[in-house]
Amino acid sequence: MAPATGPGILVATGDVAPTSAVVWARGVRPGTLDVLYSVINAAAPPARRPLAVTADRDLTGTLTLTGLLPATRYAVRVSQGEARAEAEFVTAPPPDAPARVTFLWSGDLGGGGYCRPQEGGYRIFRPMLERRADFFLFVGDTIYADVPCDKPGVVPGAEFRARTLAQYRARHRYQREDPPLQALLRATSVYAIWDDHEVRNDFSGPHDGLMPTGRRAMLDYWPIASPAEEPTRLYRRFRWGRLLEVFILDTRQYRSLNRETDGPGKSMLGAAQKRWLLDGVTSSTAVWKVVVTSVSLSIPTGKPDARDSWTGVDLFGLPQDGGGFVTERDAILAHFRAHHVKNLVFVAADVHHAEVIRHQPTSEWSFHELVAGPLSATLGRPRPLDVTLNPRSLFARGGVFNFGEVLVEAAHLTVRLVDDGGAVMFTHVIAPD
Repeated sequence: MAPATGPGILVATGDVAPTSAVVWARGVRPGTLDVLYSVINAAAPPARRPLAVTADRDLTGTLTLTGLLPATRYAVRVSQGEARAEAEFVTAPPPDAPARVTFLWSGDLGGGGYCRPQEGGYRIFRPMLERRADFFLFVGDTIYADVPCDKPGVVPGAEFRARTLAQYRARHRYQREDPPLQALLRATSVYAIWDDHEVRNDFSGPHDGLMPTGRRAMLDYWPIASPAEEPTRLYRRFRWGRLLEVFILDTRQYRSLNRETDGPGKSMLGAAQKRWLLDGVTSSTAVWKVVVTSVSLSIPTGKPDARDSWTGVDLFGLPQDGGGFVTERDAILAHFRAHHVKNLVFVAADVHHAEVIRHQPTSEWSFHELVAGPLSATLGRPRPLDVTLNPRSLFARGGVFNFGEVLVEAAHLTVRLVDDGGAVMFTHVIAPD
């Protein structure tokens, strides 16, 4: 694949399905971008679509390509005058195809002032690119809009806390102009979701006046296929052949205040999303069901009296009355258990360390929680897990930038945790039930 040339065009692809994909681009001026796409190494001429970009959308736009071939690698070229950029993506296989799939996941980019290094950019995206994955799950904190990038040695341009739409967009643009991140997004598709720092730390959507502004910038800067009837919706699902179905949660837009006392009325997902999750996972015919949750099920975050993750435990992993979103979490897990959901995996970020956990809340039912990150942010450390889930930590390491890789094959699921130098820190193989 040829590298991008010319000044300023940015491109990414995402939310791919067997016959569709979303192309995102940012032009160099208001006008029309020329989008060409074709099957790689095919004799047929490329198809052409226009994509209009305007100043009031910060020169960004998305285009949904349809009528694509399943399990096929495509090339995309976006141009505007002399400026151009190229990308590749692979479409998902048909739902009944037993195709192997490799995906990456991580989160937390630019936190604590660990922003774009002037020397070489974000290092971690180079080993991620070398893995040649089918897609990348960007599991929240794609920006740290509320943390200035003002440390020595970082690229200037993000030294402020975002409060306006222009500032939120500028923080997204700052990240996306990083050359190693550009290279990864040109090589594989992305499914992105937010966590809190796309708005501000530990925000609860319905109660935060900045939420619509941060959401607008998020939608402007990622290739997200929101439904026409609900254009601000971020939770979504996609199928990757017979072996894998992924459910991406929005843990921010609908959540109750963290400080509210836990109980049946407190929700992280909201009623509609919760029902969507319960129905979707229990009816899924895929071998592996992967639920993407930006915040952990079992690792406590936030203040002791206002837990931001699902769990409400104290620093020793013991329950606290009224903390977290435990009632909703346990109701969801009980529903999955009652419906005999097998091969369930939760993928998370947020806690700034890497960990693989096997939870066994009852003797006859278990599931895994996979945690990765940060990509580049303040380094965290492992902490006691929620004892009520009967967890077993199979591996945990802090103090290192990292990402996760999952390989799904007919016989097993293999998870690897990889540091920013490309070294594999841990490998674990899970056999399907």
